[in-house]
Amino acid sequence: MSPDAGAGAARAGKSRLLVAPTVGLAAFMEVLDISIANVALEHIAGSLSASADEATWVLTSYLVTNAIVLPMSGWLASTIGRKRYFLGCIVGFSITSLLCGIAPDLATLILARGLQGITGGGLQPNAQAILADAFPPQKRGLAFAAYGIAVVFAPAIGPTLGGWITDNFSWRWVFLLNVPVGVLLSLLAMQILEDPPEFVARRKARLSEGIRLDYIGFALLAVGMCSLQVVLDKGQEDDWFASRFIIDLAIAAVLGLVGFVLWELRRDDPIVDLRILANRNFAVGNLLMFMLGFILLGSTVLLPLFVQTQLGYTATDAGLVISPGGFAIMLLMPVVGALVSRVDARLLIGIGLVVTGVALLWMTQLDAEIDYATVAWARVYQSLGLAFLFIPINTVAYLGLPPEKNNAASAIINMMRNIGGSVGISFATTLLARRQQYHQSVLIDHVTPYAGRYRTTIGSLQQAYLAGSANAADALRQAQAKLYAIVQQQAATLSYLDTFWLFGVIFLALLPLVLLMRKPAPGAGPAGGH
Repeated sequence: MSPDAGAGAARAGKSRLLVAPTVGLAAFMEVLDISIANVALEHIAGSLSASADEATWVLTSYLVTNAIVLPMSGWLASTIGRKRYFLGCIVGFSITSLLCGIAPDLATLILARGLQGITGGGLQPNAQAILADAFPPQKRGLAFAAYGIAVVFAPAIGPTLGGWITDNFSWRWVFLLNVPVGVLLSLLAMQILEDPPEFVARRKARLSEGIRLDYIGFALLAVGMCSLQVVLDKGQEDDWFASRFIIDLAIAAVLGLVGFVLWELRRDDPIVDLRILANRNFAVGNLLMFMLGFILLGSTVLLPLFVQTQLGYTATDAGLVISPGGFAIMLLMPVVGALVSRVDARLLIGIGLVVTGVALLWMTQLDAEIDYATVAWARVYQSLGLAFLFIPINTVAYLGLPPEKNNAASAIINMMRNIGGSVGISFATTLLARRQQYHQSVLIDHVTPYAGRYRTTIGSLQQAYLAGSANAADALRQAQAKLYAIVQQQAATLSYLDTFWLFGVIFLALLPLVLLMRKPAPGAGPAGGH
């Protein structure tokens, strides 16, 4: 090797070391913004003179536009250029974050959040594709560990960080924090990122034939994904199909997405290449990634709600309950990244499913008297299983896919994880409400004057209130109100336990899917193009 070649290789090695943290931090910044604003909604509503229901559109607008851009980000990267598109996303995300932070009213904030979702939609899938090209197969496990930490740790730390920023500074800094980070990432990306020569050659060949935007496909995708996301985000709030608004959007979602699938399968140059789902490993991998998002975000909503409503925790304390699980993922993910090239990835997936499923089933032992450590450790146990899933699923999912399908595959699998998260949140909140109604109706049947335990309890409570100088009639009313509050608390606690149980059963039921996946070649790292 010549001295110049050796120096070039050394520079490439040093640049490669910066690629993983740069693209990982960019993905972290985007995923974090999905959850970080949740705990600031009450402050946003009060500051901008809006109702709590109106403020939720700050979340919905981001999710809707993000869901539209995410699946077509592969096409955009192939057309614009991966580095150029990724850099544009970082710059655009920083600018729209600034607009969110200085928004004078709710309408402006909702519009800025929608634009933020558009600009952020390309960060996750392009980060994966960049890592696949920057690292040789045997080193991609550790590279993808950095990315995995970003997309799995961000939802866990988001509520805690958002609550701390909001309580100690202002809700506006939830968004303004992205600006200096975005400036730093832009400077790094310009210096260290390069499109691979074969990618550049394919792009030039494609552009020489002329850019053909699939307007019909884009319209069907926009209508379908927009309608689906609003249904998932607003369904429980509007009592699902008791609302004409939700019914109309559900119909639009089905027609739009079915029409989109049928239309794209006929196109030679689709904006989302759905044909790659014919690959068995990729199809099963997408289903598993959907369920990973389902459980990760669904349980991330459940546990803070449980400690806030049943244990009386503040929003910040509730966030601190799930933070140890995030740190457990961060510590274990590099270990899994190293194991994935030495151990059958399907075995690691099986371990992850079993550990997470059993941890969720163990959570059915929680009650209203538990301490912080018990809840935090429950989250840690669940997170240990989740850490075994992200990298191995990606490893097995891409077996057999040609390198030119990298961007399309990355867009689809990231879209599936995001949709899974939205479905998981909607499923969890709906099941909680329905099961609480059920348990309350069952418990109320036993709270009658004819039940000996009822008379004993009411008598004890009435005597306690009489001791506080209440008259007999007032003491009886206070005792009955207290007993009803106890019934409501018990019904709510049982509904959480039911939801944890069902989540655990669902995850364990996924185990047979692992057997449908083809075994990776010995010593193979994560496949290209994640």
